[in-house]
Amino acid sequence: MVIFMPSIKEFDYNLPKQLIAQEPSKIRHKSRLLVYHCARERLGSNERGFIEHRIEHREFSDIIDYLNKGDVIVINETKVMKTRLYGHKKSGGKVAITIVEKIGVNEYDVFVKCKNPKIGTELIFENGLRGKIINGREERFIVRFNKPIKDIIERKGDYTLPGYIHNKEYDRHRYQTVFANEHKEGSIAAPTAGLHFSDELIERLKMKGVVFAKVCLHVGIGTFNEVRATDYTKHKMHVEWVEVPDNVAHMINERKGKLFIVGTTSLRALETATDENGLVHPFKGFTRLFVYPGYRFKLKFDGMITNFHLPRSTLLLLIAGIIGNDWKRVYQEAIKKKYRFYSFGDAMLILRDL
Repeated sequence: MVIFMPSIKEFDYNLPKQLIAQEPSKIRHKSRLLVYHCARERLGSNERGFIEHRIEHREFSDIIDYLNKGDVIVINETKVMKTRLYGHKKSGGKVAITIVEKIGVNEYDVFVKCKNPKIGTELIFENGLRGKIINGREERFIVRFNKPIKDIIERKGDYTLPGYIHNKEYDRHRYQTVFANEHKEGSIAAPTAGLHFSDELIERLKMKGVVFAKVCLHVGIGTFNEVRATDYTKHKMHVEWVEVPDNVAHMINERKGKLFIVGTTSLRALETATDENGLVHPFKGFTRLFVYPGYRFKLKFDGMITNFHLPRSTLLLLIAGIIGNDWKRVYQEAIKKKYRFYSFGDAMLILRDL
């Protein structure tokens, strides 16, 4: 008898460095789109997993060909906040910090990148802002500042980009989706599947009768972490804030057409708000939802738009939770065709036959 043991090693793959996108496409909707058609193979009442039908290679603007009047497309309207500050240690060495969350009066949980950070290290920034490490270890510390940092980080701060993006000269507004809501600021990283939508494409979709629904999930710092547990089912998922409004739940439950989800964040938000009967409810609170192969979705959705994700990431595990082990064939095809990967990369549309 063969016993299946979940192993994160199954989610490794080799990616040529030149395929890691260092900047977004010049025009949002001109990025490339891999369309993956999948269906469930059935034998009687027993589902036997997904089988590949075909793969198409398109431009992202062609997504309009797969949506029709009455379809609902769900996007994440979170706005990325500035969380990165640059300065130096009192002793002179350069330092970069990433704000994770506020925990007290002028005290923050932060990532500190500098040589030999330790308790007692004093940090100096612009505009008279100073900080002192008072607790923590390795790169994660509690820093107490001498004054409020909100205005300073808004004026002098930067977005926290993934470590694999080395080009710091990109157009800053391109790390926000066109859906980003000024009143929904709270993400450390962008919901990258939404970066492919332009105002022009949205207008064309609306003219066709496609309806847009907005949820909010604030992307946390944990999105940058790879799964370190050998048995991936033991991974502890980071917590993130979710909002699914009443009108959105109603719109999805009463829709006449198909349901398309933009990004892993929108999917996790809706799945968190869905009951065992497949009904979406209004929701406001935190989620630790972790989707991996074998997960049974409560939400009934017909398509998903996503980027190509890092090895050993919770995002890749979620994709495998949708299309099974076939993710390997899809990713190898994308590599063969030289698609651009990760945050600023190209997109994939998964079409499901339910």
